[in-house]
Amino acid sequence: MSEQVATREPLGSRFAAHLTATGMANLGDGIVQTGVPLYALTLTRSPSQIALLTAAAWLPWLVLGLAAGVVVDRRDRKYTQVVGLAGRALLLGVAVALVASGHMTMTALTVIVLLYGVTDVFVDLAGSALVPDIVPRSRLEAANGRTLAAQQVMAAFVGGPIAGGLLALGAGWVFGVPAGLGVLALLLIATRIPGRYKHAAPEKRSALAEVREGVGFLVRHPVLRPLLVAGSVMNMASTGYFAVFVLWMVGPGSRVGLEPAHYPLVIAVLAVGAVLGSIAAEPLGRRIPEVRLLLTCWTLDALLMLVPVLVPTVPAIAVGMFLLGFLNTNGNVISQSMRQRMVAPGMLGRVGGASRTLGYGLMPLGALLGGLVAEQWGLPAVFLGATVVCVAAVGYPIAVVRQRMVADLELPVVAREVVPVS
Repeated sequence: MSEQVATREPLGSRFAAHLTATGMANLGDGIVQTGVPLYALTLTRSPSQIALLTAAAWLPWLVLGLAAGVVVDRRDRKYTQVVGLAGRALLLGVAVALVASGHMTMTALTVIVLLYGVTDVFVDLAGSALVPDIVPRSRLEAANGRTLAAQQVMAAFVGGPIAGGLLALGAGWVFGVPAGLGVLALLLIATRIPGRYKHAAPEKRSALAEVREGVGFLVRHPVLRPLLVAGSVMNMASTGYFAVFVLWMVGPGSRVGLEPAHYPLVIAVLAVGAVLGSIAAEPLGRRIPEVRLLLTCWTLDALLMLVPVLVPTVPAIAVGMFLLGFLNTNGNVISQSMRQRMVAPGMLGRVGGASRTLGYGLMPLGALLGGLVAEQWGLPAVFLGATVVCVAAVGYPIAVVRQRMVADLELPVVAREVVPVS
């Protein structure tokens, strides 16, 4: 990490509005992410069909990540978020109508999840690219940590348990409440974050040229490239793992035997760890070299995936989920802050889109592989295989990335200033 000590500059009212809107949107995400698989169990018990829902959620990153990055860099990032959230609310309204009319099927549910993922690509990319524009550079770790904490708290700690209660009231609530939260979030962004957030381009270029620039930057970067490759492989493996995890935990045919209403509580423990991990990232990053901290988190994360197989009890799994949340989010804060210091502001959308095309784009493949492996060889084979892949993947950056490389590649503060566009 840079020798510069982070000062206590205020994060500001714009970030407060951003954080609140992020919390609202992710509360809706948590309700959908937890409620949809549980609702799907009323339609099927097939591992491959359940895994297909996860694949559909992440497929848009593979197809649209690069193009969305160009859009984020070319357009006003605040406006992009507002449009994405509006589209999400409309989509969820359609889902409510299908449930209410009795026409919801696994096919329709999969399509809805796919389109929801499309909105997530634009909202997420624009939101993460906006953070360096509205907070001081010295507080990036704090801002990213609080943003990730809000995402985890609302998505899992709050949204997960709420999803179980809403499902008991009726499946329509699982879609209707997130629609309303999306509307509230977009109104807050539109009214409480003043100004425009579009960076001036030095010259007019084709979208393809801009995509090539973002991809080329990543391919040539000695720090971001190995972190991206390792993180993408780990994402693929862990997605396959969690795509079928609900079958290991819930129902009479599962290994653990939880009731559907209790499953969100286990996932909420992961969110508790994630919140603490996000809060700890800034102070830990000042005391421990961030590359060592990041790679240690990734290694321990991979090994903890063995816990549900070795000790398939609720207390042990809950402890494992807590540690997974802590380590994973701590690592995410560190890696995101490193990237924001090494990438010029006018390229954050494209670099983020390119990295997430691979990082998230492999996740649908992981989900499908998880479902297929579970069908052929059982759930333990998925969990053990995912652990082996993750441990192997983290070996790459351990071998080639050094802390001094990060310090050498950081951009000067002046290069990160916002360039207003009239």
